[in-house]
Amino acid sequence: MAKRDGTVADIELGVGALPAAELERLGHDRRAGVRAVARRELRRRAEAAAEAERLERMLVHERRLWERGVALIAGVDEVGCGPLAGPVVAAAVILPAGCSIADINDSKQLDAATRERLVPEIQARAVAFALGSCTVEEIDRLNIYRAALEAMRRAVTTLSVTPAHLLVDARRVPGVVMSQTSIIDGDALSQCIAAASIVAKVHRDGLMRELAATHPGYGFDNHKGYATAEHLAALEKLGPCPAHRRSFAPVRQGDLFAGVKSAGSEADG
Repeated sequence: MAKRDGTVADIELGVGALPAAELERLGHDRRAGVRAVARRELRRRAEAAAEAERLERMLVHERRLWERGVALIAGVDEVGCGPLAGPVVAAAVILPAGCSIADINDSKQLDAATRERLVPEIQARAVAFALGSCTVEEIDRLNIYRAALEAMRRAVTTLSVTPAHLLVDARRVPGVVMSQTSIIDGDALSQCIAAASIVAKVHRDGLMRELAATHPGYGFDNHKGYATAEHLAALEKLGPCPAHRRSFAPVRQGDLFAGVKSAGSEADG
């Protein structure tokens, strides 16, 4: 353990083992370097405690079910309702009882590198996980709300293990027999829903990168199909491609699809 009268280097080396009371004292040391070391460590501990508390809050819904003996809980979420192009993708993830994954959060609150890092851990620790999606043609035929529900249903029914209960972000999954709980902002309030949001987001982003290669010039790899200035400018210049949702404004405005034939267009009407 670092001594209070040690060098700054000694104190920094052993600061992690110091009790909080000693750190508080070092925070008022006459040496500026020692004060800085102590305050950095106090801040790190406060941030770690806040993160642990956040992760614990994300297990409130799961713990209620675990305490009732419900072990197989699937979190369900979808991504891609808002974009002008590309599929809507859903994921269902069953994490084992008692599991807690560091840094997990609503996928929208995480940067791409963190999402990419978390997916292998989520998949490795999951009891089961599955993806479901609806194509652009299905979105145009069903409407985006129904297509998102269908993508969620496909994800749940594709799981290799049947869950006893679903925790769903703000919706209810149709056409399934298990009980379920809809949670507003569930991807920020439930670990298994957050896991599903991350898995779905990373998968859909990969699909949009593939569409960027198939349909160059639109920037799908950058905006993932959302109505950014870059995307709208490309639509204005190039017109829509088969990856665009023709039922969405501003894609449907005017005759943007004149002369453009997409797969399944006859079935869409």
